[in-house]
Amino acid sequence: MLLEDLRVLDLTDHRGEVGPWLLGRLGAEIIKVEPLGGSSARSEPPFTTSAPEGFGSLQFAAYNDNKQSVELDLDSGAGREALLKLAAGAEIIFDSGPPGYAASAGISEADLTSANPELVYVLVTAFGADGPRSGDPASELSLAALGGPMSLQGVRERSPVKVSVPQAWRHAGAEAALASLVGYNRMQRTGEPQWIDVSAQAAMTWTLLNSMEAYEVQGYDFERAGSKVALALTIDLRRSSLDGYVINAPIGATYGPLIPWMIAEGIVDASWEDEDWSTFDHRALSGEQTAMTYEDMLVALDELCSRYTREELLQRGIEIGATFAPVNSISDLLDVNHLKVRDFWRPFELPSSNRQVRRAGGPLTVDGERCDQTLSVPAPDSSGAELRSEPLRVRRTSNATRHDGDFPFAGLKVADFSWIGVGPITAKCLADHGATVVRVETEKRLDTLRAQAPFKDDEFGINRSNFFGSFNTSKLSLSLDLTSDAGLSVAKRLAGWADVVIDSFRPGTMDRLGLGHKQIRGDNPSVVTVTTSLLGGGGPMSSLAGYGFHAAAIAGFTELVGWPDLGPDGPWMAYTDAIAPRFITTALIAALDRRERTGQGCHIEAAQLEVGLQLLAPELLDYQINGYLATRLGNRDLHMAPQGAYPCSGEDEWCTLSVVDDDCWTALQRALDYPEWAASSELNTMQGRQTHHDMIDGKLAEWTSSRAAEEVERTLLKAGIPAGKVQRSKDLVSDPQYLHSDFYKRLEHSEVGVVPYAGHQYKIRGYDHGPRTAAPMLGEHTYEVLSELLGMSPDEIAQVASEGAL
Repeated sequence: MLLEDLRVLDLTDHRGEVGPWLLGRLGAEIIKVEPLGGSSARSEPPFTTSAPEGFGSLQFAAYNDNKQSVELDLDSGAGREALLKLAAGAEIIFDSGPPGYAASAGISEADLTSANPELVYVLVTAFGADGPRSGDPASELSLAALGGPMSLQGVRERSPVKVSVPQAWRHAGAEAALASLVGYNRMQRTGEPQWIDVSAQAAMTWTLLNSMEAYEVQGYDFERAGSKVALALTIDLRRSSLDGYVINAPIGATYGPLIPWMIAEGIVDASWEDEDWSTFDHRALSGEQTAMTYEDMLVALDELCSRYTREELLQRGIEIGATFAPVNSISDLLDVNHLKVRDFWRPFELPSSNRQVRRAGGPLTVDGERCDQTLSVPAPDSSGAELRSEPLRVRRTSNATRHDGDFPFAGLKVADFSWIGVGPITAKCLADHGATVVRVETEKRLDTLRAQAPFKDDEFGINRSNFFGSFNTSKLSLSLDLTSDAGLSVAKRLAGWADVVIDSFRPGTMDRLGLGHKQIRGDNPSVVTVTTSLLGGGGPMSSLAGYGFHAAAIAGFTELVGWPDLGPDGPWMAYTDAIAPRFITTALIAALDRRERTGQGCHIEAAQLEVGLQLLAPELLDYQINGYLATRLGNRDLHMAPQGAYPCSGEDEWCTLSVVDDDCWTALQRALDYPEWAASSELNTMQGRQTHHDMIDGKLAEWTSSRAAEEVERTLLKAGIPAGKVQRSKDLVSDPQYLHSDFYKRLEHSEVGVVPYAGHQYKIRGYDHGPRTAAPMLGEHTYEVLSELLGMSPDEIAQVASEGAL
């Protein structure tokens, strides 16, 4: 276990429980501290009626199955004393707030640090522990609106939409796990307690990917357009098949393998084989003449897809090296053979339930073993007697004098062979926190993101993309051609230098290059290697190449965004690229923790599909136990009403609101000055409001449409109703909470000047963790890396250059 002998106290409700749960998957001991009668998290939907009290929440079951439970009465002196004793023997505490469970019980920071002067305390909040939004009520919908992703999801003819199942607090919880280990490393360097504030709003902003800084970089925002996304150009990803939909991006780089098939089908003529599809995108975007247009390609592709089922397209695509990703439902996922072959599913049984179902297995593997530490869903206070009577636990010993400076990963050496999103974001975290990260790339196989918007001042250039820039801050760029013997020799030298080697090639590629974990470990026995791919190795779909929007379709997310009467639109861009790094980076830091303690390296493998499914764990249980198949609902919710995004004055301006219970409905009536239409007694219950949701939506739209979104938001928040303007990137840069937290960092880039970079989704008090430097230009640090880091002489470098490797 990577985090063996690490004890974590979990004081969270549903808003933070994923954080300690993830550390539990990696081997930590997790103690859930609950009030008398149990945590409110036990009352979060979805539910099953077949389990005894305290076990009915499938949300709770999904994210608490590796924890012990102790109930403490924090209103009593004995209860507070017991909590401080547990804190004294723990390394990390997670809490939900503001102000947090501990603070609300009168337990101060001074109390906690007196008990444990090396404590890492993580507070998961909606907007931040302090600042202008810190006291605002929040809902899943308002966080999706204020964080930005709603502005890009759904069709333009209707309101913007969120993912139709809970996501915000799951993202925030996973990010909290990562933040806790960053803080733990910093505590070991400084010997000081760490106070960490995780923002769910910021976590949602990071799901925007290339749109986080779009307005300031290119001069305009991307717009929602259903299943279309803005890559090098705006393209529709969704194709209709005989039995549903598949995702396929009609761009030149992935189009070539389809040509023989489409010729055989009589869809296109033989002249299409004469096109150089590998360079098509670059030539088309540069204004060069091409024989075919993107519209020609789209028409041909749609005709092909219309002739086959999702499974037929998937399998034929695997055979020929093309990617057709089926838009799966939750039920489809349980029948994906690739997951069975990779031994992903685990048996699961709720207490006193006679049905055994399957739950999502651990998110990744370490040296071939899935990280899957489980106990069982704990009953309230199931370990209480034991934990209250145990002697004071001796914490791990820190070594605060080990390094100078307070960057947690200063001195760590990372070779980053990855590209696109997941791998680079993982390496970026280490770089921003002080590691020396060398990004290996070449113009011969350009990182796709360097050719994707937003470009500075909307001018194309391989060093002008902030899509690439956002994910590669604080790194050094080494231009190296791995297809040449000389380049491969340098790559092996770099791998021998590194403490961490990261790649995101198809499974098996690094082994064929001589850069696999076993090969590197021969000369570098303590190395930690990380490989991430779309679907993972060793299964029938392993060769399928693609991007996060392909993984999102296969994992079931695409089906969960949009309107019931329209086709699935999916989350914005490559959604799993925003999920996977939270889990992979956490596991990587855990592996480094073990390496520091034992000298033992390891190999981490992560499939975007399997990591993504961690954020659908409750819905997978809900389908199997209750038969409810989650699907796209627009912005509606099964457990509250009304909820939606409502039009405001101005062009495409919207504000969301969520009536979470009957008291909130009364507050809404008061905020609207008790309109006659809202006076019906039928509307005093959630069921009645659900029945009349269409009518209520119409009346609310009448009220909002003559008001600015900011005014609607202020009015509703003042009444205690979760609300939020649907913000774009142009709004985010002036969001008062982000200005307060200094979320956006503006750094000097070598070619384009000062550009903004989104900061981290958490803040560690007293520590400016960057990004430290702007993203590098392609090959900007090649000589520096070869000479200063790898110790190559000028003659050696000249020889490598003469062989065309640089």
